[in-house]
Amino acid sequence: MTSPTSRFHAGSALFDVLRDHEAAGVLRRHAPSIVESTLLHTFHAQPLGLVLETEDSLTASDREAILRELETIKAPVAEIAGRTPPVPPSQDYEADDVAIGSARVTHDESVARWTRFEIRLAGPSHGNPFVDVELTARFFGPGDEVRDVLGFYDGDGSYVVRLLPDVEGSWRFETASNARSLSRIRGGFTVTPATSDGPVRVADKYHFAYASGRRYLPIGTTSYAWTHQPDELQDTTLRTLAESPFNKLRMCVFPKSYTFNSNEPERFPFDRRDDGAFDLEAFDVDYWRRLEHRIDQLAELGVEADLILFHAYDRWGFSTMDAASDDRYVRYAVARLGAFRNLWWSLANEFDLLFDKSEADWERWAQIIETWDAAQHPRSIHNCRIVYDQSRPWITHVSMQRTDMYKTSEMTTEWRRTWGKPVVVDEAAYEGDIDQGWGNISGEEMTRRFWEGALRGGYVGHGETYVDPDEILWWAKGGELHGESPARIGFLTRFIEESPAGVLEPLETEWDATVAGRPGEQYLYYFGFGRPRFRRFFHDPQFAWRVEVIDTWNMTVDELPGTASGRFVVDLPARAYMAVRLTRVDTGAGE
Repeated sequence: MTSPTSRFHAGSALFDVLRDHEAAGVLRRHAPSIVESTLLHTFHAQPLGLVLETEDSLTASDREAILRELETIKAPVAEIAGRTPPVPPSQDYEADDVAIGSARVTHDESVARWTRFEIRLAGPSHGNPFVDVELTARFFGPGDEVRDVLGFYDGDGSYVVRLLPDVEGSWRFETASNARSLSRIRGGFTVTPATSDGPVRVADKYHFAYASGRRYLPIGTTSYAWTHQPDELQDTTLRTLAESPFNKLRMCVFPKSYTFNSNEPERFPFDRRDDGAFDLEAFDVDYWRRLEHRIDQLAELGVEADLILFHAYDRWGFSTMDAASDDRYVRYAVARLGAFRNLWWSLANEFDLLFDKSEADWERWAQIIETWDAAQHPRSIHNCRIVYDQSRPWITHVSMQRTDMYKTSEMTTEWRRTWGKPVVVDEAAYEGDIDQGWGNISGEEMTRRFWEGALRGGYVGHGETYVDPDEILWWAKGGELHGESPARIGFLTRFIEESPAGVLEPLETEWDATVAGRPGEQYLYYFGFGRPRFRRFFHDPQFAWRVEVIDTWNMTVDELPGTASGRFVVDLPARAYMAVRLTRVDTGAGE
């Protein structure tokens, strides 16, 4: 028997064992059926002994051997071994007799502001251009505008450089490459007036706006692996989004292996060899083109693609790639997608479950994105059990999963105060009926969390996990929505948009209700699961107020006759999920 004083023993939580590189290696060698299980993440909190005892593939002697080996691990490994970034490509990829800048180049002569501009180069294809060729371009805009971007190999001897130009006027560019034919290619183009609002930026510290200045309210949902489904199902997902209130979609580059996610995708980000193994030095350009097409379709719907680069729900080995492959992948993603207008970067879904990655890795990838994403799209990283240091300068907004079984949206106040950034509760649990607590809240509770988070000055995300005989759950595969909350979430956006500033700012004027608005102009009170039969209000008697009683579930607004001022009482129906909005009117004293 192992000693309870050992660093790892039968009572250790599986999560803690997997977080240690050496201990996780023991389980990978002797109990791969546990580590590779699609249900692994549902028993992270269980004691190791119980997990081993209930794993049918293990014998009693297997379990004893695993525990004995784990007992010998005395101290954590300081650094994860093998995290070596890729070696820079050779500078002699092409022979000296190849003329510099000799590749044939094509591009548009003009493009609208905040519209993707693309340079396509017909270049060499010998060796492995994904690894052997490095291509960058510097763009010079009006005045002192300078933008640096990565180029990428698009297969069949074709190389591409993209920019999302943000200033009208004359631009010029010059390429640089270790391939002589691709280097020092120069050209110019004109940026004309915008036909879109551009990419999303942080605005007013806690909120968002498009580059044009128009407010953007992230009303988000999650469908992690929707682009890894058959085309017909992907098309259904887009039709559903078009009829929904959602304008941000969390989605993954890599496919997902998890409960309700057992199907095999048709294509992957990397080429697959005949033996089934992935070539981590060659990208499947057809996969990336399909992904780009779907992101463009989201843009047509006004939906931002919140793209997740890494996650742990994996049976193909993408979550445990070596550092060189990781870095090459991040650079390729930025090169291909950095000029898409409707893109957000999420470094990870539940970064702390990617046990083979270190803080240095996350910081290095963030630096790659910061350096080469000329459009500076929003950037975040998402947690499971451990919250990343959200104060890091590269993090533009806080992306949070619930950290308490019940309190989620309520934490928005503290998170805003702690980090001074927009708070997006991307995972506040999902409306549904699966066995997991994160996926079986009611439509009423989903809606309540949206209202609670909104009035606290944050933005809550939706998800749906209703059991389906074909395992088509919106949260993973998209398809159709079946829940009751989406319509109510859309109803909420009306009150955000009608606020004086076009966003909701929390007000600390009540101790027993959540309130947002602008003092002296408008107050929005939300009573959540409270069921008051009436409510007393106290306001400066020199102002008169229009009073509206809002049923956030039944989606009704009843405006009371006349106006009110000073101290007054509003009758309510003694039902949950009610709100009251007071809007100042210019009639002077109340009637």
